[in-house]
Amino acid sequence: METMIGVGFVVLLVIFVIAKTAIVVPQQSAYVIENLGKYSRTIQAGFHILVPFVERVAYRHSLKERAADIPEQICITRDNVQVGVDGVLYLQILDPQRASYGIGNYEFAISQLAQTTLRSEMGKIELDRTFEERAAINASIVSELDKATAPWGVKVLRYEIKNINPPEDVLSAMEKQMRAEREKRAVILESEGRRDAAINTAEGEKQKVIKASEATRQQHINEAEGQASAILAVATATAEGLQRVAASLGSPGGDSAMQLRIAEQYIREFGNLAKAGNTFVVPTNLSDIASIIALATGVAKGGGGNAQPR
Repeated sequence: METMIGVGFVVLLVIFVIAKTAIVVPQQSAYVIENLGKYSRTIQAGFHILVPFVERVAYRHSLKERAADIPEQICITRDNVQVGVDGVLYLQILDPQRASYGIGNYEFAISQLAQTTLRSEMGKIELDRTFEERAAINASIVSELDKATAPWGVKVLRYEIKNINPPEDVLSAMEKQMRAEREKRAVILESEGRRDAAINTAEGEKQKVIKASEATRQQHINEAEGQASAILAVATATAEGLQRVAASLGSPGGDSAMQLRIAEQYIREFGNLAKAGNTFVVPTNLSDIASIIALATGVAKGGGGNAQPR
């Protein structure tokens, strides 16, 4: 009976020892093992057996990327405006040994360092630029934290500003400023539109005047060319007529035809003269048509004023 009790005690002791010394490390985790209070090694994911009563798990670390919330704090910008700024920090343990022995509480230390760095960066810029310089502020904070946390075995991956909360009076002033800026842009755009419309109208009138002057110029050119062509045609026809008349005078019977033509024109023109008024002066030799025909014939043949009436 005592033997069975002893065996049972030994079995329970073995089970207890195995339970205390057999360690299963989850994936993406790392355990820091101490040997009699001194750092021994770091075990990764898997099944491990520790030396009973000598080794123990001192620290358990997750190697996953984690997000740490940075509480809102009051920062003073370069133009002396107080704003409340909060953010979120992303970090990851790269060296479990340094994270265990390099600093007591790395999360608290990184949070405080992030807040002080944020206040420093916000003090370098003015309020109007804080909203557009978020990326630059985030990059500066990550760079500073990365330098400080390297000895702790922790890597700061990125920092993001969540909210920037100016005071109510500053928000009201910014809203009025933005409204005034929008109204200013509207007035400028409207004036530019009127200016462009006036320019287009003036340009249209200019083109209209130019086109009208060109049309008038072309009309005058066409009329001049038409008149010149008409004058040339009349002169050509007159020259041809005179040439034919001269040729006819040299042919037999030409003088008689010319005398008959002169007599007809004389009588017709005298008749028209009689129709023009009731009183007119007639030459003394009006009845002597033969002398008038002879005078005209002499002029036509080149005799000039030397021809004598018969």
